[in-house]
Amino acid sequence: MLPVTSPLAAITPRVFSGMQPTGSLTLGNYLGAMVQWIAMQKTHDCIYCVVDMHAITVFQEPKELRQAIRLATAAYLASGLDASKSIIFNQSQVAAHAELGWIFNCVARLGWLNRMTQFKEKAGKDRENASVGLYAYPNLMAADILAYRATHVPVGDDQKQHLELARDIAQKFNNDYGDEIRDRGYADGQFFPLPEPVITGPATRVMSLRDGTKKMSKSDPSDMSRINLTDDADAIAGKVRKAKTDPEPLPSEIAGLAGRPEAQNLVGIYAALADMPREAVLAEFGGGQFSRFKTALADVTVARIAPIGEEMRRLAADPASIDAVLVDGAARARAIATPIMREVREIVGFVQG
Repeated sequence: MLPVTSPLAAITPRVFSGMQPTGSLTLGNYLGAMVQWIAMQKTHDCIYCVVDMHAITVFQEPKELRQAIRLATAAYLASGLDASKSIIFNQSQVAAHAELGWIFNCVARLGWLNRMTQFKEKAGKDRENASVGLYAYPNLMAADILAYRATHVPVGDDQKQHLELARDIAQKFNNDYGDEIRDRGYADGQFFPLPEPVITGPATRVMSLRDGTKKMSKSDPSDMSRINLTDDADAIAGKVRKAKTDPEPLPSEIAGLAGRPEAQNLVGIYAALADMPREAVLAEFGGGQFSRFKTALADVTVARIAPIGEEMRRLAADPASIDAVLVDGAARARAIATPIMREVREIVGFVQG
């Protein structure tokens, strides 16, 4: 049998990432991932998704979910993503995610999923009442990425374990179906690439303003623990002024931040927002009290985040325009995923019309 020469045999460098539309996106989402997204759309083919299928692993009120999808899209656009350069869409509009997710359910091993720390954290002590979707979430995340054969995934540090699983799933698929893949013209037997994480910047893991040992989360019961992208200037400044610190002055060197999680977090946030290394922040503010530093941090945070909130509110007032962006993005996403999924079906052995 002669090999099929597949038009997909060459891997195209491509970026994929996404966020859940549950609660307002935060400063942590912005600094942990979106800053990278914005930069990468200048150098890569980028696909950015509102992962609404992941959102329903925990029950969502339908009306609230629709609003949240649009608000997350508004956050993407207001933060600097360009729908003419990047593909922006919501996950549920492209069926390839669900179809490949099921195939990966049959490739991934239970032992792999049992090691996923985020399921343990989110399910808590009552794991028997957690949804199957929450348990299999990492397989769908792998499908999100590999439905486009993405090669790079800008993520926060907390998602690194899930991306490692996506690599394992891609490799096992390539191994399991190696003969079929090679018969289709892939000499190296690699249909899916092993996606690389992109974790850069001084604030890849932004922590709570109330507890420097916990990640800043949009699900935290305390709104004072986070800065929402929808917060106005007064709210931002107030939260920064009330952020937890310790009684010691800021150190002058990085080593002095050891064992001081709140100080470390605030210095990292300032460095990221001001686009300067943490060493330079400490050179400017080290030895001084937190009050002066917090004033400067409030100013730089307001200058960077408040305009995003204003633009989000403007965009959210016109839901039809947001829906148009999502429909166009979904069509462009399907154009990439459709031939990939057709070849996946052939490789797996499904009969197609």
